[in-house]
Amino acid sequence: MSASKICVVVVSGSLERLQMAAMVASVGAVSGQEVMVFLSMNALPYFVKGNTSQAPHEGKMGKLMATKKVPEFKTLFEQSAELGDAKIYPCSMAMDVLGVEQESLEGYLQSATGLTKFLHDAQDAQVWTF
Repeated sequence: MSASKICVVVVSGSLERLQMAAMVASVGAVSGQEVMVFLSMNALPYFVKGNTSQAPHEGKMGKLMATKKVPEFKTLFEQSAELGDAKIYPCSMAMDVLGVEQESLEGYLQSATGLTKFLHDAQDAQVWTF
């Protein structure tokens, strides 16, 4: 029996990894699966309101995505939350380290949670890490 819940842990700040995490979340969410995303470490700063910095690419694919007009990872995450009811959680520890308050984050993010709670909720789920 396959798990119907997808949990995505995103810690990388690289474009390709952020993009793939967003694609997994959005496809899972619009397919009717329960999706939970945990944003931490180098991924979280991209979800602070007003952050316009571009995620660095790791290789050729990152460069190509820009020229091919691939939907941006932040757009995919937002759509997965709004259209597919994915739950996207910022990491409370990363918020503390960055000095970021909940109201400074994008509006489609849920209230901050810790890794312990997220992993508890991820029991019996597919877990993807990027």
